[in-house]
Amino acid sequence: MNEIAARYRVRADDFAAKVAAVRPYQWSNPSPCDEWSARDVVRHIVDMHGAMLSPLGRSLSAAPTVEEDPLAAFVSARADVEALLADPAIAASEVNTPAGRLTVEQHVDQVVSADLVPHGWDLARATGQDDTIDPTEIEAMWPALQQIPEKMRIPGAFGPGIVVFSPEVEVPDDAPLQHRVLGLLGRDPHWRPSDVEVSRRHEE
Repeated sequence: MNEIAARYRVRADDFAAKVAAVRPYQWSNPSPCDEWSARDVVRHIVDMHGAMLSPLGRSLSAAPTVEEDPLAAFVSARADVEALLADPAIAASEVNTPAGRLTVEQHVDQVVSADLVPHGWDLARATGQDDTIDPTEIEAMWPALQQIPEKMRIPGAFGPGIVVFSPEVEVPDDAPLQHRVLGLLGRDPHWRPSDVEVSRRHEE
């Protein structure tokens, strides 16, 4: 297994564990992502796995929907992407992406694999789980996040309905590095669902 596949596996394992730990009544909890519930966070991740297959003319395998079984939906989507990474010829082949020509494995690494980290935090924060991000991930993310082009924070700049990064949330310079990373990702590191929000969503 190469470095990209190994990195994806670690991140996917962590995300799957968070999905598995969500209690049934928590799926409607609000998340740090505006207008997304905890279930919507998983739905986005599954959809992004499908986006990794699309340039190859493939689609996700038949599986339960995120509405029916979020964990089963993610596990199936994950298997589809890992199959790409496990095939050296496919992994090394080039495809057209919004970021230009990339190999399949680069596309996975830069998009859906990287996406598992902040959205793992979103899901954990929405459902009251440990939301500590691996310090190695935080340190690796920090330099690049400081160079995000402003265009990537403009809704729709890369297509209708596409939001790459939300506006930066200001965080003190002496805050923990995880907080500063989250701020650059457009997240309030102190965000928590209020009891009122959770109660309302549960009633719905």
